[in-house]
Amino acid sequence: MTGFPQLLHTVLDTTDVRALAEFYRQLLGLQYRHGDEPAPEGAPDDVDWLVLTDAHGNRKLAFQHVEQLERTTWPRPDVPMQMHLDLTVPDRGTLEDQHCRAMALGAELLFDRTDDPEEPLYVYADPAGHPFCIFVA
Repeated sequence: MTGFPQLLHTVLDTTDVRALAEFYRQLLGLQYRHGDEPAPEGAPDDVDWLVLTDAHGNRKLAFQHVEQLERTTWPRPDVPMQMHLDLTVPDRGTLEDQHCRAMALGAELLFDRTDDPEEPLYVYADPAGHPFCIFVA
């Protein structure tokens, strides 16, 4: 025992659990926790909680259903970010590759700071409106 609580995963609220889980599954190369896989084609898939894991089964992200979710208006302060995910890549070439992937998967570009020589980054909203960054670390 370490004497401290251990972080299990980050939970994101969403009005469409499967769609948001699928966005992050594809973006981050994660997999569904055993039993959380999509329902067979034609079967109802009205889940209200899903978990994504890495290849070793470590929980990374979870998604829970909410009836409504107000999207952030960042960078305007009306509805703040409240939290966001930071994702890193090793170099500018990879940053551009991942930018194209994120956009193709349905991310919305909120801010482009790729002209920063020290820490180029993009800030996006995922399909549910949660902000996340991809930057060169």
